[in-house]
Amino acid sequence: MTTAPDLDATLHALANPTRRAVVERLGRGPATVSELAAPFDMALPSFVQHLQVLERCGLVVSEKHGRIRVVSLRPERLDGAADWFTRQRAQWSARLDRLEAYVATLESPDDEPA
Repeated sequence: MTTAPDLDATLHALANPTRRAVVERLGRGPATVSELAAPFDMALPSFVQHLQVLERCGLVVSEKHGRIRVVSLRPERLDGAADWFTRQRAQWSARLDRLEAYVATLESPDDEPA
């Protein structure tokens, strides 16, 4: 089970659209920092800060190959967030089902006066 700080760090990292785009791109395979930064209109040091956030929470790992840094996704780190969302969806689905059943009892034709 994912701890609260791990979940917090993952959700914080994914709260930013640039970092989500990086995670999506890395879902297709490892890439160099330059390849990852290319689609974004920002200075490389600013982009590297986004990578550092992803790396600190464990969503990505980077390795140096000579002068090139290659970044890879660690998809298993998304499991904790996925589990949390699944539990939330199940909880709200059950609540909505109970509400629907309750509303149906209010609309029942059995309550009409004779």
